[in-house]
Amino acid sequence: MPEEGALLTDPTQYRTLVGKLNFLTNTRPDLCFTVQTLSQFLQHPRTSHLQALLHTLAYIQGTSTKGILLNGADQLTLQAFSDSDWAACPSSRRSVTSYLILLGSSPLSWKSKKQSTVSRSSSEAEYRAMAQAASEITWIVRLLEELGVSGLTPVQLNCDNQSALHIARNPVFHERTKHIEIDCHFTRDKVLEGLLQLHYLPSSSQLADVLTKVLPGPHFKDLLSKLGMVTTSDHSSLRGGDKHTLTATLTAGLAALLSSYLITLAS
Repeated sequence: MPEEGALLTDPTQYRTLVGKLNFLTNTRPDLCFTVQTLSQFLQHPRTSHLQALLHTLAYIQGTSTKGILLNGADQLTLQAFSDSDWAACPSSRRSVTSYLILLGSSPLSWKSKKQSTVSRSSSEAEYRAMAQAASEITWIVRLLEELGVSGLTPVQLNCDNQSALHIARNPVFHERTKHIEIDCHFTRDKVLEGLLQLHYLPSSSQLADVLTKVLPGPHFKDLLSKLGMVTTSDHSSLRGGDKHTLTATLTAGLAALLSSYLITLAS
């Protein structure tokens, strides 16, 4: 909550650590939801927010060998997962949008962000998430085509909400969707163009859940393994010979900052 706990006397350290965590999300999709949540309290951070930040740093220290493995494949394919946690924010009741795009079996693009407006239903929240994913898919397909990679369409977009899928597929479903902004029907246009192929999957198999909400530990680890995150003990190629990767370097730096900050608090 925004006003839970006492205000920090010196918020500089909190802002510095969260700012560094933003860089780490470029290689660690498992941190995206946490970092976007912590970033919402940069203006007036409190002790409860600092405690959550320290908990995050402890998780990073324990998973410093985890990273993304880019697997090769004879046939390149794109598939996407979109998800939303309806009215997730307890203070503003705005939903969290997330999407994950895989090239083959490797994560290529991901995002976790609180929506800018309040959604009146879970279907609307999911449909907005689909629109964000559709926009990213359009850009990625055009980029890959310029690089000489063709034959990627239609891209399979997976969603766990049947109502949102029905809205996107039905071009004359007007009366019940007037409250949804016009730009959200971007998804419907891309389906009609043949760029997207919508597919339903159960929530238990929704990979984008790791970017949307807090999950139980076993389920969280299971989804991470499915989206292509491995440990360096499994694949030595994640380490550049005797040199640490960029992720390991950032993790070590955050661990050092955490140690110095805890020493400061103790003194």
